[in-house]
Amino acid sequence: MDSTRVDRWLWAVRLSKTRADAATACRGGHVRVNDKPAKPSTAVRPGDTVRTRLYDIPRVVEVGRVIEKRVGAPEAVTCYVDHTPPPPPKETVAPVATRERGAGRPTKRDRRRMEAFERASLVHAVDHELED
Repeated sequence: MDSTRVDRWLWAVRLSKTRADAATACRGGHVRVNDKPAKPSTAVRPGDTVRTRLYDIPRVVEVGRVIEKRVGAPEAVTCYVDHTPPPPPKETVAPVATRERGAGRPTKRDRRRMEAFERASLVHAVDHELED
């Protein structure tokens, strides 16, 4: 077998949960084969590059082997080479003042301490942005 439908291949190598999801992604313009928009019936061959965005996860894979039947995950990963770039680093979130659950309403002193902590965190975050 030298080629198969892209929707069937995406499902067979477990990049898509269902074949219908793969076909819907193709119709919605979320799948490209060799940088060209792909219909569900577009043929894929070994060496083709498939760019897809399924379930809000962008993937760039190179077809290594063509299969039509769904196989187990260990075998499925041998059918493609993943060229997906690593995700961008997550931004650090400023620390948040917390209290023990069930501690009751904060006292005036507790509220002032929490407000001071939040102000210090904001000043630190602004200073950090100015350094960049």
